[in-house]
Amino acid sequence: MDALERFKQTILAEYPRLAENDTFRFACRPGVPCFNACCADVNIFLTPYDILRLKNRLGLTSDEFLQKYTLVPIEEHQQYPVILLKMQDNEAKTCHFVTEKGCSVYEDRPWACRYYPLGLASPREGEGGNEEFFFLLHEEVCRGFEEQDEWTVARWREDQGVTPYDEFGRLFKDLTLHSYFRAQKQLDAGRMELFHMACYDLDTFRRFIRESTFLQRFDLEPGQEERIMADDEELLRFGFRWLLFALFGDKTIKVKPSALRG
Repeated sequence: MDALERFKQTILAEYPRLAENDTFRFACRPGVPCFNACCADVNIFLTPYDILRLKNRLGLTSDEFLQKYTLVPIEEHQQYPVILLKMQDNEAKTCHFVTEKGCSVYEDRPWACRYYPLGLASPREGEGGNEEFFFLLHEEVCRGFEEQDEWTVARWREDQGVTPYDEFGRLFKDLTLHSYFRAQKQLDAGRMELFHMACYDLDTFRRFIRESTFLQRFDLEPGQEERIMADDEELLRFGFRWLLFALFGDKTIKVKPSALRG
């Protein structure tokens, strides 16, 4: 069991479960004693939508962003690729995007930073229920809990602008919580590469669609080719659907009859 899975099991077993109307007190702003302290020496797992937002914010291709700002940890029993935000190579191991005034990419900050101090758990079948629930990450370094600002879970989520992150998070979970992975199966090297490309390296995925025989083999919906070539969010939505087909054989993409005859 890797470190991420152990942490998940701890959450499921020990953390109090919060609903939308439950309340907590918290604030993060200049003047709070620990301001910016959490932006160093921390493991931040990036979602596909995180990478989309950040690479566009920085004016980089997905490949440039991945090479400059991320790490790809490898675990022996890892079922699919995950991406970590790389910290700076200094003594404090600070985030590349933190400044004295706070986060320089605040409007496009990752899901984990945006939700904090809330977490969202998605139990698999047999893990103490299968309903999503929220929980609080109450870390010792954080003094934000000493502030008097009171929130409900729902109001915090609205204030932090999580709606598009939640949409793409649900689509990503259709992959990561798929029955294939629930059966403790791992992807082989070739399918690992497909997963990485379609989830994290969107610009390479777009070139793959455009320059390979992809469009000759798959029957896209009217106007879909134009949308995925022009819009990263449309491409990511399509990538999730295509991976369900390519990795697991789910009937989410139609194959052209001519390709079947070939």
